[in-house]
Amino acid sequence: MEVGLEPGMPTYSGGLGVLAGDAIRSAADMQIPMAALTLLYRKGYFRQKLDPQGQQTEVPEDWKIEHYLKELPKQIAVSIEGRKVLVRAWQYDVVGTSGFEIPVYFLDTDLEKNSEWDRTLSHFLYGGEARYRVAQEIILGIGGVKMLRALGHRSIERFHMNEGHSSFLTLELLEEQLAKDARHAVREGDVERVRERCVFTTHTPVPAGHDKFSKDLVEKMLGPRQVLKLKDLFDKGVLNMTHLALHLSGYVNGVAKKHGEISRQMFSDENIDSITNGIHAATWAAKPLQELFDRHIPGWRQDNSSLRHALKIPKLELWEAHMDAKQHLLDQVQKRTGVRMDMNLFTVGFARRATAYKRADLIFQDLERLKRIVAKSGRFQILYGGKAHPNDEAGKELIRRIHGAKATLKNDIPIVYLENYDMELAKFITSGVDLWLNNPEPPLEASGTSGMKAAVNGIPSLSILDGWWIEGHIEGVTGWFIDEKNPAASLYLKLAENIIPLFYQTRDRFLDVMANAIALNGSYFNTQRMLGQYVVKAYFV
Repeated sequence: MEVGLEPGMPTYSGGLGVLAGDAIRSAADMQIPMAALTLLYRKGYFRQKLDPQGQQTEVPEDWKIEHYLKELPKQIAVSIEGRKVLVRAWQYDVVGTSGFEIPVYFLDTDLEKNSEWDRTLSHFLYGGEARYRVAQEIILGIGGVKMLRALGHRSIERFHMNEGHSSFLTLELLEEQLAKDARHAVREGDVERVRERCVFTTHTPVPAGHDKFSKDLVEKMLGPRQVLKLKDLFDKGVLNMTHLALHLSGYVNGVAKKHGEISRQMFSDENIDSITNGIHAATWAAKPLQELFDRHIPGWRQDNSSLRHALKIPKLELWEAHMDAKQHLLDQVQKRTGVRMDMNLFTVGFARRATAYKRADLIFQDLERLKRIVAKSGRFQILYGGKAHPNDEAGKELIRRIHGAKATLKNDIPIVYLENYDMELAKFITSGVDLWLNNPEPPLEASGTSGMKAAVNGIPSLSILDGWWIEGHIEGVTGWFIDEKNPAASLYLKLAENIIPLFYQTRDRFLDVMANAIALNGSYFNTQRMLGQYVVKAYFV
């Protein structure tokens, strides 16, 4: 449903889209024959505006599509509510390190021959009510298959669905099978043939991440189709898009080992594997770190696993590269907010989607304790970023509470909340802070890739043991963990007794942790390793 390729293309909302873009980049680097599909969002997700009290407002983000994408001449039609809706495609080519290209097709319904409402179906990411969402997912799933065929992709071996948004494609594959055999009724063999060709990745243990639509709405939107008579398609009059993808996919995975376990508990009848997420290392390593790696680990772009040799990088050079990245971040902060932050202060970063379970304000549970930490262990400053979904009032309230704490602590702890968090800002923050903080409510963190972006830049994490951090954490070596039994107290204790003193008093030891973050985590938690696992387990089996 979303793919993040460039900051100037607002076709993503956060981690799911950025992960898709990173996967495509690594596929291009590895010369994996692949095409990607998503929708074209003419109004983007939204541009976030924050007032001094942290009140969020949303503004449509118009962008110059022609500056980034090439319109293709082919058009296809999908049936929505009995109407023929025309769909065109725009192409973006992702070029790998050897020049190998992967096309990304953006589906667009904003055509003069379509009705006014149908034209808006490719305007907003995650916008509108259920009817709008079903229509978008028909375009993505059914229209996506039709467009691939129209563009000449007729011998596709695997269809990989990320989340349930695209799972209507399974119904289109069944329709193709029926048309090929000139039949009307679906047989069990048809289902098995579709399963052999489909791969499904579930990315969230949060119920809101699994779309559910009423049977009446689905039948109204799709019209009379034999495939809607599939056994167990509807459960108590509801179509769960995740269940549809699970039922019609031969390989299913979660996005971390722990998430695989949680998914097997959620969907106990399914065989669910796990492939832990990663990041595209060459995209997320800041320029000073890239130059450092180029000097000491030549070929790291082609072989991310060679980043394990970061342990051999001279500490002074690692620190100088880090300080360059930090300077670039603080320059951005001053440019965007007018606030000049101190280069020499220990800087904590927290930038995620603003939603209640991520607990962005956990650190502010005891403001007096924070003041005592500053007095005893050393001063520090905090940088925040993150959007709340327009309909997430709890997420918006979270941002307001952080701004309230910012005002209360203004004489003790400098705090900046950067508005309109996007890929560009993410690259600055994940490479320029001194510590990455992440404290979601477990087990709701499926994976989390922001800490991986920090790690490839030598930024250690202080995080709850959930998602990827269960696999990447070695206490005091790659970072530190927050004990969920009393998370706020644990967070304060680690900051006061371990992390801040290490940063100010034993800098060499802190640099060891930074080097370990690159060597142990940056070398493994990347999309190059991740795509290799998909190839072996799911794509070419």
